[in-house]
Amino acid sequence: MPDAARDYALAIVTSPTLAAKLVPPPADLVLADAGPPLRLAAPGRPPELAIASSREARVPPLAGMHDPAQRARILHSLANHELQAIELFAWALLAFPDAPAPYRQGLLAILADEQRHFALYADRLAAHATSFGAHPVTGHFWNKLDHLTSPLAFVCTMCLTFENANLDFATDYATAARVAGDTATADVLELVHADEIRHVHFGWVWLRRLASADADPWQTYLAHTRYPLGPRRARGPTFDRDARERAGLSAAFIDALAAGERGTG
Repeated sequence: MPDAARDYALAIVTSPTLAAKLVPPPADLVLADAGPPLRLAAPGRPPELAIASSREARVPPLAGMHDPAQRARILHSLANHELQAIELFAWALLAFPDAPAPYRQGLLAILADEQRHFALYADRLAAHATSFGAHPVTGHFWNKLDHLTSPLAFVCTMCLTFENANLDFATDYATAARVAGDTATADVLELVHADEIRHVHFGWVWLRRLASADADPWQTYLAHTRYPLGPRRARGPTFDRDARERAGLSAAFIDALAAGERGTG
């Protein structure tokens, strides 16, 4: 059906059940003729996953990985990041129906990765006798809808800021989990880290394809992000240069990012 992609994306964003948001994209999903742009203001959620303020949903610092109870709270927050990413990559399919087909296909592939990541975190929560929804969740990504004004702004925000930063945070969390003796959680975080390299690569590819041919990538990135996002939010305390090289970022872009102010998550 010509509207299959729109129907699928709409169901992901608006469904009031978690299970519906985790339905993987059909292998034969048609991405053409997606209809007019649709910018949904908020996701459908079950009551236990209603978006709360950051004050209500505080997350322990990295040191909390040594305490199983705090580790469960951290895993819950990471699962919430994945849920928001699932919803927002579906949101982008609705918001940017005229984006190039390979771009939209890439959004769909990343959405499926985020669903898989969520399932991995949910399994680790179960191993810690916790289920998703046991703690309040923030709308950290959803609160940045006003930044997602175009396909280029979307990849600059989602792939080259949030997922770029996770190249650092996932490594730090994995190291802390392994030191704490939770090798299963460390393995999950390392798998997520490997996928984030591909997601950052997707953002890098489309940063250059969607900008003018003579545009400087760093200046393009700066022009399509704004406070409180941008370079300071695109990295963590420990800068993983190797991962960014593997993602294909240019040396100049990596140098500029490394020289910037460190983010705080």
